[in-house]
Formats: sequence, structure tokens, C-alpha cells
Amino acid sequence: MAVFERNISPRITLDDTVPLTCIIERAFNVRDHTEYTLRVQRGPVPEHHWTLQKRFSDFTTLDAHLSISGVELPLPPKKVFGNMDREFIAERQQGLQEYMNTILKTHLLANNLHVKRFLDEENYNSNLQEVALQDISMFFRSETQWEVVEPLPDIGWRFRKQYFVVHNKSQPKSSKCLLSWCPFGPDKFLSEKDLRALMKWLPTIQHPYLYPVEFATINDASGISIHKFEEKGTLRDVICKAWPKTQYLKKYATPRAALPCVMEAVQLFGKQILSTLKYLHDKGLPYGHLHAGNVIVENCKCRLLDIENSLLGLSSFYRSYFTQFRKIKTIESIDVYCFGHILYEMAFGKQLGGATCDYFSSECPAEIRSVLESILTTEACKNGLPTVTDLLQHSLFRNVVLPPSEKPQVKIPSKLKEALKAAKQQMEQRLCDEQKLIHKCQKLSKAQAFHMSEDEKKRRKRNKIKRLSSQMNGQSADEPTTPVTPTVLESPPDDAASTVSSTATTDNHTPPAPPGEMSPVTPPAVNGSNGTERGALLGSITGFNKTQLKKSPSQAGL
Repeated sequence: MAVFERNISPRITLDDTVPLTCIIERAFNVRDHTEYTLRVQRGPVPEHHWTLQKRFSDFTTLDAHLSISGVELPLPPKKVFGNMDREFIAERQQGLQEYMNTILKTHLLANNLHVKRFLDEENYNSNLQEVALQDISMFFRSETQWEVVEPLPDIGWRFRKQYFVVHNKSQPKSSKCLLSWCPFGPDKFLSEKDLRALMKWLPTIQHPYLYPVEFATINDASGISIHKFEEKGTLRDVICKAWPKTQYLKKYATPRAALPCVMEAVQLFGKQILSTLKYLHDKGLPYGHLHAGNVIVENCKCRLLDIENSLLGLSSFYRSYFTQFRKIKTIESIDVYCFGHILYEMAFGKQLGGATCDYFSSECPAEIRSVLESILTTEACKNGLPTVTDLLQHSLFRNVVLPPSEKPQVKIPSKLKEALKAAKQQMEQRLCDEQKLIHKCQKLSKAQAFHMSEDEKKRRKRNKIKRLSSQMNGQSADEPTTPVTPTVLESPPDDAASTVSSTATTDNHTPPAPPGEMSPVTPPAVNGSNGTERGALLGSITGFNKTQLKKSPSQAGL
């Protein structure tokens, strides 16, 4: 039995927060319509890609689903006549590319289920609400005091997480609770035994700034948690002046009545959130899911929601942002980065909409700007973020006095502490591996872009010309200067040639003649440029008569 207890429960290994990119490669006519070939890639690795065919009607259907957001999307207009012309199709393809780029650059739209299903129908074709209802009915067979009142579809950005209003039969009908169901995520590293014990332990937590959990449990592939339903909604609902049951794109994409928090509220809420994070870090409880939609505001008190998200292995709302920076590699630094986003949202009344911000409005108070610059600027994210303790010592929060409250009671068994520590290390390791991969792919992409740039091509061409020119000049300079040799027009007779060879000299000295013979007359120096001297030399050689030589005294005596 112990062997099976160490097994890790099934989980969805596909991380929905990994961004998708889309390139419309070509368009072609098929009978009476035009189809477009889309090349979709998940994450930074080029190998993780696939192609699919879409018609213009598919884009209009997607646009109808996203129209509730109020975001102005540049979908090309329809055309009745001439919509099969080559020039029109090319223009429409360019417009559809711009349309998809706008969607995928908008954080809320890029993480929408309709967008995911449009680009990757194979992984997002299941009806999650039906699956959730089946699991919930199985849960409630053993927990008969709960009953489902109504579903709340699409009230949160996490489309795999399904929400239902439930009622405890032992309480008055006016009391409502919110049930959240979600399958295990890619960061789920706890064994089933440890996870079940931790989910059972969650309702025992008592902390003034943690929203209490009424009930929590798991099965072999998903988890359920129930807490009281807050009619006013979350901090993001308060900022956007939104009704909590409204569809999240309509609430948050383009809020019309959004207002920032006043300075006193920013200081008070910030101090409460930081104090809670400090407490969780000291206890060894990983969080990593801080955003304005996970904070309940109740009687001027901020209380954090969804502490079970990290236990179930779910990915953070801002994961696609902080994976770009290798200095943000621990759960503690993730919480600090997320706090920067929630502080920005409280100060400006809107979400940042990007990973970093290097310029803040002059209307922002200096103390708030100082904290934001230490967390959200590109330089801060690349060089390292402050700790929660550092932020609590900042002048913006240092002098804020929290009202007296009950003493926190969070007692974690030692065995579960070790399991949480090991799971936290595995979460951070997966984050570091993903950051290394992203950094490697970005470096390779920059190198390829630089190598293929026009300036680099021109530079390589100039260097090649210079190298060839220098090689040619160096070869001509290194060639030895050879003297001009005389050109022999006619070959002398063999006996003359032998005579000439016998008259060869070394160091201008004539070799001694053999005994009994006279040394031949040394011919004049040959000048290769003077044909007359050459002819005289040849003539003297051929006209030589041995009988005309005078006899030596020794020969005369004989």
C-alpha cells in the first residue's frame, strides 16, 4: 500500500498560460470560398507547432465570442462581390494577421477559451462544465449536506476552473457559498495522500487576512473548495465597479466606471497583503497566485483567496510575464512581482497589461512610484526584486498600523511541511527550466535575426570583398622577381653544344685544360638582348679550326 501512496495523482501537464503565436502563411481558393493556412506555435520552441485551415467565417465566429469584451479588434470587413480576387485575398490575409496579433497581445483575450479552442481544438474541445458537474455529483454523494443552486460560467479568467453557487442544507437558505472545481495543474507534485490531508487541513486555518475555507477535498484528478460567497466580489470587482456574477471579459477587459483606490486604502490594503505574504512564507506555505481577483475586500479588510491553487498545481495568472526574467525564480519573488501588479491596479484603476512598465504617470504619488519602480521596471525584473520584508520597511507601508485582530492559527504537521517543501522546490525547478529554455530560444532568435539583417549582409559582403582583395594583393607582392633568360632561336650542333658546356665557368675562373691540349678561347658574355653578339659567338664556335693552332714548345722539340 505504501508504494501506491507515493504515486502522484494524474494532472494536466499542458500549461494553459504558455502563450500561443499564430502566423497566417498563405491563402488559397477552394471552390466557392477561401481558406487560410495558420501556423500555430506554443511557447518559444519552434518544434512545438502545427498547422490548420480556417475560413473567414471562422474568424467572424471568434470575433462574435470576443465582442463582449468591448476591445476594438481590427477584423477585416466582409465583401460580397470580388472576394475571390487575388489582390483582395492578399489584403484580407494581412488584415487577419493583424487581427490575430491584437488578440494574442491582449492578456485576457489570449487566455480565453474561445481563442484557445480556435487555435488548438484538439486540446480544448471538452465541455468542462459537464465534467465538473459529474465530479461534483460524485463528491456530494458522501457530503449530502451540500446542494448546487446555480452555475456561474465564465466569472473567472481560468477557464478550466468552474464555479457554482451551492447551499449548505444545515444553514438558512439566504446563506450562499461559492464552490470552485478545477483539475490538477502542471505544478501538482504532491502525492495523493499528502494532498488529501492538506485539503482536509485547509478549513482549520484561522488568519485575519486569509478568507476561510468551508470545505475542501479531492478525487483522483481534480479538487473542490467551498467558501462563503461575497456579494460585493473581489478587489478587482470593487475597482472596476462590476457585479461579481458577470462574465469576466465584460467586467475586466474594458471597464468604463473603474476608479483607483485612495491613498489611505492603497497603504492599508498593501500592508495587509504584505503581512499575509510574510506569514505564509514564514510557515513554508507556497502561494504564487496573488492578483486583484484573488483578494476579497470585507469591511476595509483584504483577505486572500484560493490558497489551494498552489496545492492543486495551478499556474499563476502572471506566469507568462515573469517567466521572461530569470531573477524571478522563487515563490517568494513571484509573490513580490504579483504584488507590484496589484499595487499598480489599485493606484491607477486598471491592469498593467504587460510584463513591465518603465514610465509611470507624474500624477502617481512619489511613494507609490518608488515601490512600483523597484518591482515592475525592466531593470528591476532583470537585476532582482526586493523581499516582502524590504517592502514592509518602505515608507509607504512602514507607518501603517493594522487594527487589532485575532491571533493567526496555522498548525501544519511536520510530515506535511516536508511534503510542501519538496513540492515547492519542484515548482521552482520547473520554472527555472522553462526560463532557461525561453532564454536560449530568445538568444538563438536574436542571433538569427541579426545574421539575416540587411546591415549584417552588407557588412559580410564588404568584408568578403576586402578579404579577396587583400589575398590578391598579397600574392602578387610575394611572387619572386625572375631574371629574363635569353631566347635561343636555333639549337647549336651537338659538338658545339659540348664545347660550350666545356667552357662553363665557376666564379669567373676558367677550369684547367686537360694535359696536351690548349684551353679554348673564352667567348664573350652573352647578352640576351643583343642578337649580333649571339650570332658572333655561334659563328666563332662553328668556324673553329684546330689545325691553325700553333704548336707548343714541347711539341716543337719533338
